[in-house]
Amino acid sequence: MKTKNSIALAAIAIAFLPVVNAEESSPAGHDHAQHADHENTAGPNGGRIIHSVEPHAEFLVTAERKIQITFLGEDGKAIPAGAQSITAIGGDRSSPTRMTFEKSDDFFISDKALPEGNDIPIVLMIKLSPEAKTVTEKFNINLAQCPTCQHQEYACTCPHGEDDHEGHDHN
Repeated sequence: MKTKNSIALAAIAIAFLPVVNAEESSPAGHDHAQHADHENTAGPNGGRIIHSVEPHAEFLVTAERKIQITFLGEDGKAIPAGAQSITAIGGDRSSPTRMTFEKSDDFFISDKALPEGNDIPIVLMIKLSPEAKTVTEKFNINLAQCPTCQHQEYACTCPHGEDDHEGHDHN
């Protein structure tokens, strides 16, 4: 009897939980429907787009294994670097590589190269202005070349999902 009453109370409580409208909770009326293909777009330099900041930013690993961050305008093209500050920590937890970024005309570049390997965990921290809250992105940088598009796996534009990488080399 006690179990049935607990289940009934839980069902009533769930029924009265507030429903949050995605548009109401989005910053500045951001419409997520217009960005349905976030995962399948590459930046102007062939890097991964970071959508958690406005303006969006392109994350690119250069030939020297440095990280280049380019902020993008509404048209998807590079805009001049502003008052943003960026830091990153990557690699093995027991010996992480800590990176700061120097500002260039249109992008920021890390002071250090990524550690060795093709699958590197990264924590990227972006502060859009001195008074802004820091936005943190955590992901793995898979430097293997995608066999079906011209990008490395971390910036792959293929329609496959994380679990559907048939024929993809992740080593």
